[in-house]
Amino acid sequence: MTTKSQRPKGRENAVSLLNAAIDAINLAENLSSITPAKAVFGTVNVLLTMVKVCFHLCDGVFHAYT
Repeated sequence: MTTKSQRPKGRENAVSLLNAAIDAINLAENLSSITPAKAVFGTVNVLLTMVKVCFHLCDGVFHAYT
């Protein structure tokens, strides 16, 4: 059973991992010289950023149901 004090720590951890993944994708995009790969890295970067934003926006919604 998870207590409420542990939940934010898990969310902070997830956001930190998303930030690290976004940074790694940005680095890979900058180092890549293949145009199709740059497009894929850019798309993945946008998707990860959207997930990160949803984490922040949906935080209050999840607390309302728990």
